Amino acid sequence: MSNRSPEPEHLAIAEQAGTVTVFYDGSCPLCTAEIGIYRRACGAESVSFIDASAHELGTIVAGLDKTTAMRRFHVLGVDGRLFSGAEGFAHLWLALPAWRWLGRIVLLPGVLQATEIVYRGFLIVRPTLQRMFRAKAASGSRQ
Repeated sequence: MSNRSPEPEHLAIAEQAGTVTVFYDGSCPLCTAEIGIYRRACGAESVSFIDASAHELGTIVAGLDKTTAMRRFHVLGVDGRLFSGAEGFAHLWLALPAWRWLGRIVLLPGVLQATEIVYRGFLIVRPTLQRMFRAKAASGSRQ
């Protein structure tokens, strides 16, 4: 599977192929930068990356609509289950050999709950961080 964001009709193919499918907010510069790191990682060819911001309102894949996908990070696991937040990151990391150790740690009892609390805190400050990131990028392009 390619690292390109497949069109909606390719989502069913990703599910059938047993690949991990990542749904991220491509309109967020922080999210896009982070996804860029994962796309370059060893093993990323077995991960589908779907930019939720590029989809029309409504269902992107069974159990996930665009509005929900834009609020939190989501991953469709190889088993067809949908994970979000810290658990979603853990399942992405499990699919990438260099990151697998982190996925295993996050899924340990207690660690997942603590990581989810940190992730929810990030979601609160995310809009401010996005504005700062965009302002810095704009000032850098003017120089």
